[in-house]
Amino acid sequence: MTANRDVTTYHGTRLRVHVSGVVQGVGFRPYVYRLATRYGLAGFVANDPNGVTIEVEGDRTSEFVAALPLERPPLALIDHISVQEIGALAAVEFSIGSSAQGKPSTRIVADAATCQQCLDELFDPKSRHYLYPFINCSHCGPRYTIAEQLPYDRRNTAMKAFAMCAACAAEYADPVSRRFHAEAIACPTCGPRLSHEINAIAAAITGGQIVAIKGLGGYQLLCDARNHEAVQRLRGRKQREQKPFAVMVGSVEQVSEIAQTNAAELALLQSAARPIVLLPSRDNLAPAIAPGLARVGVVLPVAPLHHLILHALRSTGAWFESEGPVIVCTSANLGGEPLPSDNTEALRRLAGIADLIVTHDRDILTRVDDSVVSVVAGRRQFIRRARGYVPDPVRLPRSVPPVLAVGGALKSTITITRGNEAFVSQHIGDLDTAEGIRFFEETIQHLTSTLDVEPVVVAHDLHPNMASTRFAEASGRALVAVQHHHAHAAAVIAEHGLEGPALALLLDGHGYGSDGGNWGGELLLCEGARFRRIGHLAPLQMPGGDRAAREPWRMASAIFQLLGRENEIRRRFAAHPQAERLPALLDRPGGLTTTSAGRLFDAAAALLGVATLQSYEGEAAMKLEARVRRTAVLEDGWVIDGGVLSLRPLFARLIEDNVSATEGAGLFHGTFAAACVDWVARSARTSGVATVVLSGGCFQNAVLADEIQRGCIAAGLTPLAPRQLPPNDGGLSLGQAWIAALQIAAGASALEGAA
Repeated sequence: MTANRDVTTYHGTRLRVHVSGVVQGVGFRPYVYRLATRYGLAGFVANDPNGVTIEVEGDRTSEFVAALPLERPPLALIDHISVQEIGALAAVEFSIGSSAQGKPSTRIVADAATCQQCLDELFDPKSRHYLYPFINCSHCGPRYTIAEQLPYDRRNTAMKAFAMCAACAAEYADPVSRRFHAEAIACPTCGPRLSHEINAIAAAITGGQIVAIKGLGGYQLLCDARNHEAVQRLRGRKQREQKPFAVMVGSVEQVSEIAQTNAAELALLQSAARPIVLLPSRDNLAPAIAPGLARVGVVLPVAPLHHLILHALRSTGAWFESEGPVIVCTSANLGGEPLPSDNTEALRRLAGIADLIVTHDRDILTRVDDSVVSVVAGRRQFIRRARGYVPDPVRLPRSVPPVLAVGGALKSTITITRGNEAFVSQHIGDLDTAEGIRFFEETIQHLTSTLDVEPVVVAHDLHPNMASTRFAEASGRALVAVQHHHAHAAAVIAEHGLEGPALALLLDGHGYGSDGGNWGGELLLCEGARFRRIGHLAPLQMPGGDRAAREPWRMASAIFQLLGRENEIRRRFAAHPQAERLPALLDRPGGLTTTSAGRLFDAAAALLGVATLQSYEGEAAMKLEARVRRTAVLEDGWVIDGGVLSLRPLFARLIEDNVSATEGAGLFHGTFAAACVDWVARSARTSGVATVVLSGGCFQNAVLADEIQRGCIAAGLTPLAPRQLPPNDGGLSLGQAWIAALQIAAGASALEGAA
């Protein structure tokens, strides 16, 4: 990406060129050196607090400037190039200068998967990096996870503990080497060391054992993905009853053996970010990998250690003769807790989970989990944004004051703004444990320190009892409270740089409403820092309160009650002892209600016998989505009255005994999507606003998201979905930050919440 490049022609002049963006720690200076040498120019290139400064003199400076953005290193991103004429340089050759001092406003690069050149050296017996699990260069390897502060120099990373040997020091100082100023440079002589031999790790996996390894951003658990007993044992030890595991394979060719792919998915799999990509499964792995789901998370090797383990498995595992190795590769944490990154912590926390714990002596300074993505409507959609993408900022439409936004309670992230950039943290997770809250506070401290930003305001969720809200209140700074679904909408608005009013369709699990109610299926009209609730899903009872979110059969019982058929609850859900008492509970006045779209998915899943209980958030909805073979629309399957959307006619059909799970799943998804499009289209005609932002956790459902986006386009609307952040609560903090920034710009009191 290149922006604002000066295209003036210069003839034999002396120029000062400044480049901003991701241009430090990615081999940009040696690239400039080679380019200047090619054109016979004198001068220098040096890092500065805001990017890279270049001064060049010679007859071909114009060609140099034109070529500068065209052949940049693979991890470099150019935001802006400025050029000015200056006086004589008094230089006869081109050199690389040291980093200038000052307050940095450049940024650290995200961690990158092993590049092909390093991979070739890894398996080359003639290379001094042969089979070395920490090989890297300026094109790949750890960045954010080993960085302590800016500027990104070796002295500010975890590698400062390792003195370079003569060979590494020579490469580090060689301008034509791709390891020139590669801050993580290392070799077997002077670099980090692994605690176990690769063959021992492979033998443990082959033998059905569970192995913990120290990955780029934290510890991971590995086992043989084709060994059902090993996978089940991992589930028991990790206390992860049903939630799917990701699997790792060694090549793109092998991916096709276990999953279906398209071009967009293959590009994501092979990108330097190396996310876990959700793909349609071919159902030839252990059934316990992704129980009841149609998609499996697949990742290619990220670090040299992964390549070495898979290579050893191919070499020594007789059971791999006809098919390549497939290993489970999952975060080494118990449910809901952050993944361990410290060796001592890992040995303590993983002793009862892993049969073998593999450590090394390079510290992880910032723990970062794997990113998870899918392809929806032909575009990347995040499920979890972390390793490989963080700390890349979201570009804002304009510069804003420094804001800290602390997100929600689930799938938590934080955001810090700096100028026209919003830095959204890695996935932190849920804030319902002491470990989770410590990680949350650790992330705030690290990101504010790294960016050298002092926030003038803290934005938080409207819910008074969230741990993030309590942190904001204790911060001593001015506060902005932002309603949950308004934040979802604002995140998409900020990402797309949208000016003017927009409709917002928010399909979510739960959010604290401006009226203190349980919101979750909302239609908002947003403009500037304010919003108006112009519609919502018809309220439905939540028998048992929060238990209803864990037990979908309770939401299905509320549907029976809605349809006046409470007497069928006992028969349909006889397996649940509480079913006998539920009709009386539903008939009590003043019961808790919700407008949640997520709870409608739960109700449909339970009515169709897909899932009556769930062990992780979204399980029932994901299993319902997995049953869809094709969608269908029930004509007159919904009612819209005064902005309230009711799916009562649809549920009256689903409740019948002759509707199969497959038919019902297709009918529910197709009808719900069509109803939402109708709902939005009516509001667009009334308001005169044709742009609609789409967000909320339910938009992780690929079927629903695709159908709604296509339906909006067919209705003449412009749908905008989140692309740089997840539609779930991982995007909340960006929306909170944007609303706070707009309030400050409008001169509103920082103590006022979003209206």
